[in-house]
Amino acid sequence: MTEAAPHADDLGSPPPLDVDPRLLEVLVCPVTRSPLTYDRARQELISRPARLAYPIRDGVPIMLPEEARTLDEGE
Repeated sequence: MTEAAPHADDLGSPPPLDVDPRLLEVLVCPVTRSPLTYDRARQELISRPARLAYPIRDGVPIMLPEEARTLDEGE
């Protein structure tokens, strides 16, 4: 008899998916055309000039300004 693999709920939240580094090299902010910074912990791509954070969902960057979070003053 084999044991079943642990279910994702049994392990807590799943680890964040990494974005392909080659993709990060070519992506730019759609608003300012400036480079982006990858925030792995928050799963976001940050555009400091635009003060926007684009979400990454299931390893896919969502590069739509209307989906981006506005950065707070200290970010």
